[in-house]
Amino acid sequence: MRVLIFAVMISAVFGGDCENLASLKLKDTTITASTVAAGAFPSPDGRGGDVYKSVPAFCRVQAVATPAQDSHIEFEVWLPVSGWNGKYFGIGNGGFAGSIQYNLMAAALINGYASSSTDTGHKGPATTADWALGHYEKIVDFAYRAIHETADKSKAVIQNYYGSGAKHSYFAACSNGGRQGLLEAQRFPGDYDGIIAGAPANNWTHNFAGFIWDQQALQGDAQIPAAKMTAIENAALAACDSLDGVKDGVIDDPRQCHFDPSTLLCKGGDADSCLTAPQVAALKKIYAGPRNSKGQSIFPGYVPGGEAGPGGWSRWVTGADSQQYVFGYGFFTNMVFDKRDWDLRTFDFDRDMKMTDDRMARLFNGTDPNLKAFKDRGGKLFIYHGWSDTAIAPANAILYYESVVSKMGVKPVNDFLQLYMVPGMQHCAGGPGPNTFGTNPSPVPADAQHSMSVALDRWVDQGIAPSQIIATKYKRGANPESGVERTRPLCPYPQVAQYTGSGSADDAANFKCVIKAH
Repeated sequence: MRVLIFAVMISAVFGGDCENLASLKLKDTTITASTVAAGAFPSPDGRGGDVYKSVPAFCRVQAVATPAQDSHIEFEVWLPVSGWNGKYFGIGNGGFAGSIQYNLMAAALINGYASSSTDTGHKGPATTADWALGHYEKIVDFAYRAIHETADKSKAVIQNYYGSGAKHSYFAACSNGGRQGLLEAQRFPGDYDGIIAGAPANNWTHNFAGFIWDQQALQGDAQIPAAKMTAIENAALAACDSLDGVKDGVIDDPRQCHFDPSTLLCKGGDADSCLTAPQVAALKKIYAGPRNSKGQSIFPGYVPGGEAGPGGWSRWVTGADSQQYVFGYGFFTNMVFDKRDWDLRTFDFDRDMKMTDDRMARLFNGTDPNLKAFKDRGGKLFIYHGWSDTAIAPANAILYYESVVSKMGVKPVNDFLQLYMVPGMQHCAGGPGPNTFGTNPSPVPADAQHSMSVALDRWVDQGIAPSQIIATKYKRGANPESGVERTRPLCPYPQVAQYTGSGSADDAANFKCVIKAH
């Protein structure tokens, strides 16, 4: 009752300005509601409201953008009633999107930001692409247009509500969201001043072809059951864990690891502790990555380490319902071939790769290395990627970073772009290594030393680039209340964290960032 009374009081004082936004005229956009909310805020999408127990009073603007005939891009803008920090934070989407990211918007709001998020033009689980079949304009919205439309219209709402535009605008997301961030920097450099692009799926068409490569490799008796993942990871650790000078269950730089899956070949009968000959062959193909008939690499393969655990191969790579199968089938069935009964076993890595690029690369791929326009505006960009990612091969981030360096030069790139490779982190989070480092605003107070989003704000606002960011591994998941298990510095690539030789190897203070020869 107190929350309701408080919200009514806030509405009475500030609701007029907020309610007036409903009549705001924006091109190809309809504002469907503008109301003041505060205190307990149940999840609007019905997915649970624990993260909304208490939010500051804000003006909630709900809108629909229709830049094309088949478009229906829902987005929301949340505006602090008081205590606005003068900045705007856009939130991206993972997977096939389909929903507004309310929890991350709430976290940004708690930090004083005006914030926005979009469903990218359709509704549904992030693993489903059924909405795309026969709907080209919705594919365009999802691929890139919805994120740009949301940024553009959100800024207009902010300008109208506060009477001035945001001093700085930021964007953060991972996976597909990392791709969204890179596309913003490449195609719409004026949208955001600072971008955090995590595990970017920016070479989308080739990444998804890699999903099909893995699924073809695992056909029939080559399928590797989840029960064998621990044996694979343990064998990789036995071969490579100590290469970085610290035996801690994490391979810091898997490029130095030359683990041979043949060492796991079953000597007798099949068992969870070994691999059959077809399974060894499949594992080698997955580590190698997809190639065409000439042996040319289409996309990097995965690297040893992090195969086990809830975010490992048993979720992403292996099994009839793996995420690779779900996403690969969803994309090629509904967007590329327009054929509901498409069979992934028929994909040809010469013919069909070219056809896929011809149809979809210009919509989805964010591989343009020319970021001069973004840099010249003063833009700053963080890219991060977990070395144990089993969704998007981590070497992809390095390939893109190196393409930018090749195009623009080392010194200009250092002025605006940093890449952080995260040892032992799986896809966007989780894994055996320290993997919490503030990639989005958090309801928990944070500083630039431990939070990438805070460091981004400082780099854009004050011109201070971080020399490292400290990542934390908690004893239970991402729960700070469970206590700290380990901290480790993340270093701007090509630097890596090196143990100084004294003190606890679980303390970031006993490491320094250095460049090692490979």
